Amino acid sequence: MSTIGFLGLGAMGSRMARRLIENGRTLVVWNRSPQPVAALTALGASAAATPREAAEKADVVVTMVADDAAARAVWLDRQTGAAAGLRAGAIAVEMSTVTPAWIAELGAAVAARGAALVDAPVAGSLPAVEAGQLVVLMGGDAAAADKVKEALAPLAAGFRHLGPSGRGARFKLALNHLLGAQIALMAEVLAGLAADGFDEKVAAEALAGAPVVSPAAAGYGRLMAADKHDRQFGVDLMVKDLRYALKVSAAKGVKAPIAEAALAVFERASGAGLGEANASSVRKVYP
Repeated sequence: MSTIGFLGLGAMGSRMARRLIENGRTLVVWNRSPQPVAALTALGASAAATPREAAEKADVVVTMVADDAAARAVWLDRQTGAAAGLRAGAIAVEMSTVTPAWIAELGAAVAARGAALVDAPVAGSLPAVEAGQLVVLMGGDAAAADKVKEALAPLAAGFRHLGPSGRGARFKLALNHLLGAQIALMAEVLAGLAADGFDEKVAAEALAGAPVVSPAAAGYGRLMAADKHDRQFGVDLMVKDLRYALKVSAAKGVKAPIAEAALAVFERASGAGLGEANASSVRKVYP
């Protein structure tokens, strides 16, 4: 069985790493702060002092960080970057939600080491991680993608190979483009119903049963009605993802006014101090 280097142990990454360990995978882990590393070494993982050290010890190297800038620091730092530690024949796996432009940049650095890159962001939040029900969206060489599927099987209910390098990253931005618009619209609809005297919990349940409402929108509507916003997918992360989605659309000459409107809602929530709260908290920016 391959040794997996896991870099980035935030809310998602730490749960993913834990599930891999609990399902018999051998992990070497790194994180900027030490607490998540200590929790995972107590379960049997090995600790690395730098991303480069982790890569030197691993066959499959996974990153799960916040954005392009964080991923670039982990992979390409001159002194500690993981790319410089990749073995020939290793597989680099970028699971962060990032831009296709970053995937292209990383791909060149990985290829220079004689390794392969698979971009493999995930659909699903914290409960899906803990249940092993993520969907992994992969771009890159098909043979490398098959090896990633084998290594990371405990994490997911499904793996979708969407084509060449960058396709996984691009598709994930499309998903969050769609999700952000639905969350913002659900907040708007519930605010309008509440202003007309509806009980929001009753309204949210009625909307959840309507054929025009997606399961994701229904779930967020219930959280809004219950005023329950424990973080699963934060407002600031949605701001980042919508900005990325707009950037890639603009690069192809595609207008995205709905994404622009949704972004404005999430930026307003972030400006109101809700950046670290769950995305459902955008309901609070409506009267």
